Amino acid sequence: MPRPTGNVRLKAARVAAGFNSQQDLADALTRSATELGVRGLSVGVRQVRRWESDTPPWPQPDCQRVLVHLLGQSMEALGFTSPWGSEGRRPDDSRRTPPAGGAAAFGMAVPAGRAVAAPQPPTVAADFEAVTRSHRRLYWSVAPTRLHPAVFAHATLGCALLPETTDTTHRKVAAALAETYLLAGRIEFFDLREPGRANDTLLLALQSAGEANDPLLGSAIIAHMAFVPGWVGDRDAALERMAAARTYARRAHASAEFLAWLDAVEAECETRCGGTRTALNLIGHAEDILRAGNEHPSPEWMDWFSPARLAAFKGNTQMIAGHLPQARETLLGALDAMSPGEEKQRTVMYGDLAAVEAASDNPEKACEYAGRALDQLAVTWYATGMERVREVRRALAPHQHERCVRDLDDRLYDWATTVSALSR
Repeated sequence: MPRPTGNVRLKAARVAAGFNSQQDLADALTRSATELGVRGLSVGVRQVRRWESDTPPWPQPDCQRVLVHLLGQSMEALGFTSPWGSEGRRPDDSRRTPPAGGAAAFGMAVPAGRAVAAPQPPTVAADFEAVTRSHRRLYWSVAPTRLHPAVFAHATLGCALLPETTDTTHRKVAAALAETYLLAGRIEFFDLREPGRANDTLLLALQSAGEANDPLLGSAIIAHMAFVPGWVGDRDAALERMAAARTYARRAHASAEFLAWLDAVEAECETRCGGTRTALNLIGHAEDILRAGNEHPSPEWMDWFSPARLAAFKGNTQMIAGHLPQARETLLGALDAMSPGEEKQRTVMYGDLAAVEAASDNPEKACEYAGRALDQLAVTWYATGMERVREVRRALAPHQHERCVRDLDDRLYDWATTVSALSR
């Protein structure tokens, strides 16, 4: 067979990241430049073609930054050769820092000619995993803006450790690193409301899961990535990612709970895209899976789903579909079934119950539930929960002169709530 020609490293990284054509990569690089604040950078397909040629030119600094950020590998790992030596810097760049954002920038890839540190002991895996577990538990109580920097710093450490490990230790560190990036991506999407940033972080999580050869973790990451297009109504992109997530799940021993969660994720994407009937069918299938069960346990890191949360998904979909009595009953049952430690989800359910009452032309009850959501948000912040409350307030516009709505406004826009919301 003839050997592949051109810059096969960049081609492989492009395809692995989901960009099937050079045009796809060019478009993604231009979008990523905007997200990173790199003004005036527009990458065309001709430029990508040159980079994938036999003699790829060394990209300009802004292009380097976006390439590393988007593909998660160093310039050397992407097949480029620096004209200034293996470090890829000009002689006068000794004080500059490498581009941030990609895993390689933190040491996941080691360029040729660079010394490799001494191997880490096998105990490094357990030590790194312990911090990962702690961060996962802290997510449910610590303010996201406080936790996120610590989680990302931990990921930075993992990227530095990974090249210094081998065999089982390497796989364990890679899996914990994937969990860490997954947590960071969840915070960015659900709490900080930065979907573009979350998508990039989840891509790093997926690369780490691949390094660990953990298809179940990969499935969970890809399913989270489906939320990004799903929440803006891009049904085709969301379903394509869900198909990939289900494919990865088939390669592992997925628990009934995990399979039901995949249905719930797809149901939420369908709901956001207007397909409430399909969503309710998916939720019904998830309920059947949970009732039947299987012999496989759920992974320790899957702490974001339960039968009560599936009911919360269902109640939200019923509410959006206009099935208000059913939604009220479902959400009240889910609220009763919630366990301690699920306060973030509780704020969402209070918000949905408020929305049900607002749609039922019961503003006093709607304001009561919205007030309960604000009570919980004062203790445990959750951007998704606050979004629900704001949606309810918009729905109450016809009743804005009633006393209960004015009281809600006083709470929603008091000094403490306003400062708290804007500071998170």
